[in-house]
Amino acid sequence: MSIITDEQNNFKKVDINIKSPMIKPEVNESDMTFENSIRPKSFDSYIGQTALKETLKITIEAAKKREQPLDHLLFYGPPGLGKTTLAGVIAQQMGVEIKITSAPALERPRDIIGILMSLQGGEILFIDEIHRLNKIAEEILYPAMEDFFLDMTTGKSQTVKTIRLPIPKFTLIGATTKAGALSGPLRDRFGIIHRLEFYTEAELSQVVKRTAGILNIEIDEEGAHAIARRSRGTPRIANRLVKRVADFALVKADGKITKNIANDALDTLKIDNCGLDTTDRNLLMLIIEKFNGGPVGIETLAAALGEDVRTLEDVCEPYLLQAGLLQRTPRGRQITPYALEHLGIKNSNISFQGNLF
Repeated sequence: MSIITDEQNNFKKVDINIKSPMIKPEVNESDMTFENSIRPKSFDSYIGQTALKETLKITIEAAKKREQPLDHLLFYGPPGLGKTTLAGVIAQQMGVEIKITSAPALERPRDIIGILMSLQGGEILFIDEIHRLNKIAEEILYPAMEDFFLDMTTGKSQTVKTIRLPIPKFTLIGATTKAGALSGPLRDRFGIIHRLEFYTEAELSQVVKRTAGILNIEIDEEGAHAIARRSRGTPRIANRLVKRVADFALVKADGKITKNIANDALDTLKIDNCGLDTTDRNLLMLIIEKFNGGPVGIETLAAALGEDVRTLEDVCEPYLLQAGLLQRTPRGRQITPYALEHLGIKNSNISFQGNLF
């Protein structure tokens, strides 16, 4: 494409050729079909995050009346709570297209430049795991988010010239599980920042029933609550468990998910009444048996369990902390009295120092 540049008031035509990268995430097609089939398309079908939905409805309505794009949004919180789905709902409500990518896929400057130049006015760019954006791509985003310009250079050595290229106004929606890992300048450029909360059992029960209905799976109220109770407050996990329990019901019963069928299936999957799986229980038991309840460093725990540190921090810890089973202290991780009670450990010699709650 050709653009006109202003180099010290001497206008010059410059030809540039930048292609938008094809983002092809390596995911299982059947999983993607399942995910896409159950994703809500409107706020009415999006369950949970009530306060956030009300705020977004007002913001979207105001943007429509002004005939302007939304402010840039940042959603953060544990994985599986619906950040990507919410971005799709916002695009639907705004009546615009959405382009979805992830920060690790934007390895080179031309990747992010190509995507930005391909955007149409008002469109939404969704970047997942935005805290993993490399420094160069992040700095390219600064003028694009703030002034809707791309700062580029052409030529080499002493012939380098700066090009300031206007781009259509767009909305960037960033999603991250680690808001603290974002740099200050990037975080400050988001006009709307929200944290997504874990779901309640009642909300997850609605999610389970909705998913079962979409998949034509028969389920009763108690069966839905049984699955919701063990879903760790996370819709993604609830949706996955619906499929697994449905398989169990089809083979072991008449295909209908009841409370007893759900409990039997989840017991077979070694998911307990608090939603803990084998890895979670192994982590808690390791702290109790080998480190007298803690505190103990996360690196030590990862090495002892044969797990990656990031797996423990991003997958296991958020829910264990939320459920009051684990405590982070300046000296490391420490179990709580509730963890002992949940695991059925009595007459323990573990002493708890300080206020854990």
